[in-house]
Amino acid sequence: MTAHRAAGLVGDDLAVLAVGRGSRLDALLPFRLRRDPVGLGGPVAGPFHSPFVTATGPLVAAEASNALDALVRGLAVAAPGRAWRWPLLPRAEAEPLGAALDRAGWSHGAVSAFARPVLDRRESHAAFLADHPRSGRLKDLRRRARRLAGDGALALRTATEGPELAAAVEAFLTLERRGWKGAAGTAMACRPETARLARALFAAVDGPVRARADCLTLDGVPVAISLALTDGCTATLLKTAYDEARRAQAPGLILEAEIVRACHETRFADRLDSAALPGSVLEDLYPERDTLFEIVALPPGASIPSLEQRIRLARLAQHARAAAKRVLGRR
Repeated sequence: MTAHRAAGLVGDDLAVLAVGRGSRLDALLPFRLRRDPVGLGGPVAGPFHSPFVTATGPLVAAEASNALDALVRGLAVAAPGRAWRWPLLPRAEAEPLGAALDRAGWSHGAVSAFARPVLDRRESHAAFLADHPRSGRLKDLRRRARRLAGDGALALRTATEGPELAAAVEAFLTLERRGWKGAAGTAMACRPETARLARALFAAVDGPVRARADCLTLDGVPVAISLALTDGCTATLLKTAYDEARRAQAPGLILEAEIVRACHETRFADRLDSAALPGSVLEDLYPERDTLFEIVALPPGASIPSLEQRIRLARLAQHARAAAKRVLGRR
C-alpha cells in the first residue's frame, strides 16, 4: 500500500477498516466503494485491488481469535446495506471469512474460482525432480537451457539489497519495455506511475517482507528477470520479463526453473507463489495449486436484487471483460 501511495496509484476514495483493542491491531482491510454491475449502478464495496495485488484477504493477527467476527461487523458499518464484491480470495482465507459471514447472517456465494500454480519446497531439488508429474516438460527446459548456454556463459544472479537490487529493477523495466508489453503500452516503464511503483515496491527496505530480483544472464547480459517479494515463508513472484528475441529458447521459463533450484538449494522460501492468473505457463512447472475465489456477499436485509441475481451480473461482467480482451488482443 505504501508503494502504491508513493507511486500516486491510491486515490482519495481509499478507506481502511481496522480491528483492534487499545493500541493492539488485530485485523486490517483497505477498501473502497465503486460503481459495479453487482450494485445495479450503485456503489459496491470491495478490498483495495490493482493489477499488482495478487490476493485480497484481510490481514488478521494469528493470535486474534475473534478478529474476523469483529471485521465482519465492521464491513456492515463501513458500507451500510452495501454488497461486497471480493476478488482473489485464497481458499485458506475464504473459508474462515465465509464462516464469519455465516455467523453474522450474511449471504454469500462464489462468482468464479481458478487454480493458481504454487510450489511447496521439497527436501531437495532432486526430490522435486523425481516427484514432478511432467518430467517431459523438465527435460525440454533442460534442452532449451543447453541451447541457450551454447551462445555464452549462462548464470543466475540474485539481488536482494543495495545498488545491485536497484540496478536489477532498472534492467527489468528496460527489458519489459522492449517486448510486446512495451509495444502495447502496458509495460511498467510506459507510465510514470507504474515505473515509480516498480522502484518503490522492489526497493531494499527494512521489515519482514523483502524484495528479490533473480536475473538469468548470458555473458553478463540479462535475458530474463523475475521480481519477487518474500517474507521467508512465501516468495510471491510478481513480475517477469525476458528477451523476446530469444523466445524459442524460453529464457523466462529457464529462469523460473533456476529459481526453483535456488529455492531448494538456499531455502529462501518454503513456498513459491506464481501470482498468476489462469493459463500461466507455470502450470507445467509448479505442481501444486491454490484455489482463489471471487465472492459476492450481502449483509442481512440486503435482498433486492437477490444474491443469485448479483452473482449472474458479476459473471456477465467477467465474460464481457474477457471478450473485450480477446478482441483487443487480435488487434
